[in-house]
Amino acid sequence: MDLSDMQPDFMETEWQSRLAYDQWTAVPVSGSRPPARYKHAAVAVDEKLYVVGGSRNGRYLSDVQVFDLKSLVWSNLKLKPNADKFEETGSLDILPAISGHNVVNWGNKLFLIGGHSKKVADKITVLFIDLETHLCGVVETSGKVPVARGGHSATLVGSRVIVFGGEDKSRRLLNDVFVLDLETMTWDMAEGTQTPPAPRFDHTAAVHAERYLLIFGGCSHSIFFNNLHVLDLQTMEWSQPLLQGDLVTARAGHAGITIDENWYIVGGGDNKSGCPETLVLNMSKLVWSELTSVKQRDPLASEGLSVCSAIIDGEMYLVAFGGYNGKYSNEVFVMKPKPRDSSRPKIFQSPAAAAAAASVTAAYALTKAEKLDFTKAEDPNSKGAENSSEKDVTNGVKAIREEKNVLELSLAEVRAENARIKGQIDEKNGTLSELSKELLSVQGQLGAERSRCFKLEAQISELHKMLESMQPIENEVQELRTQKSAFERNIELASAVQIQKQGSGGVWRWIAGGNGNA
Repeated sequence: MDLSDMQPDFMETEWQSRLAYDQWTAVPVSGSRPPARYKHAAVAVDEKLYVVGGSRNGRYLSDVQVFDLKSLVWSNLKLKPNADKFEETGSLDILPAISGHNVVNWGNKLFLIGGHSKKVADKITVLFIDLETHLCGVVETSGKVPVARGGHSATLVGSRVIVFGGEDKSRRLLNDVFVLDLETMTWDMAEGTQTPPAPRFDHTAAVHAERYLLIFGGCSHSIFFNNLHVLDLQTMEWSQPLLQGDLVTARAGHAGITIDENWYIVGGGDNKSGCPETLVLNMSKLVWSELTSVKQRDPLASEGLSVCSAIIDGEMYLVAFGGYNGKYSNEVFVMKPKPRDSSRPKIFQSPAAAAAAASVTAAYALTKAEKLDFTKAEDPNSKGAENSSEKDVTNGVKAIREEKNVLELSLAEVRAENARIKGQIDEKNGTLSELSKELLSVQGQLGAERSRCFKLEAQISELHKMLESMQPIENEVQELRTQKSAFERNIELASAVQIQKQGSGGVWRWIAGGNGNA
């Protein structure tokens, strides 16, 4: 849907009512637009979208653009230097040009965390923007400050920001976890157990139930990921849960935002094509579903875009901006998400079933399912727990058996899949063995040809030497030929002279003979 055909008097008051659920709509803009960009940071506060920095044509940007979601007008936020930290040198020095950073809103401030900048630093930089005074400056942090990085994730959990992964200034990929306490501005490193995600950047992260950090997608320098990793922030244990629902393609540079139990994923790509679908992960049920899709070259099928949640007139909306899919974008899109069922599945209501699932999935290095029990345990002192009837017990046992059957079926499917994969591996190994034999044969033939070439080169070298030795002989022959030619010319001259002499003597003899006869 496009709102460009609306009358101006409707744009400011009734455009929200024209939106269909779960469909992206391009928002018309009154006045000028900001420069198109990607790998910026964005957040919505008080019906305004704040867009900070980004990259365009290889250049980092240092502006703060504000889009009023009520009037649909862009404006440029003029920053003021923090008197304690900056000199009056202009806004370009107040906010450095930056890309691949993160922004979180805490109180009346925006905190910019990390990112790539021309001003190379060894440690990660934290900047603040005061939304009331428009002051901007560097935040002095202490503790175990992480190395500078970009393409990481920064997730707000209460008064803490959890930073994961990214790429440092030397393009080294990271998979570490650091926590910044916004109240004390102190960094600490979080050591996790079990298998963490592979080092990556341009992924997304979300927090569920104030306890579980979810990491999805991203890429290394050669591989794009579509897996989901979960970090229990209480036990600091990594796991990789078994997911259900629609198949999700690998991607990086996508954007994500959570609303209640649902995590919305927009855009991304694999450097070849963009991802046109908008995904939703129910974080309690761990079920993926495709919400909607756009055309392949749509700005929403871009890498490096942003998505935020915004409350406008009491209703929740998703707001997307920017990105790159062969062309930089500066368009704003909105979606009104349809309210969804937030009920939790049985597997998370039954501790015994969760334990059974954990034993199955752990055997295949998937995860411990009981770590994803997002429900709150019942109060053991409550009267309802004391008065549980046999019927409840029977129903619970029945539910466990049903879940056990489901898990056994899943286990059988996993085993069948493993057997199929093993057969494919054996087939590939056989093919590899044959190719290895052919390679050895070709290498032998190549060695024989090289030996033959060496012999020919030796013979050619000998012939060159012989030719060089024959050069003096050729010179002598040429000299003899020259002498022969000169000798032949001398003979010819002598013969001609002799013939002339003989001709002259004959005339005189004829004259003398004639006189005698007289």
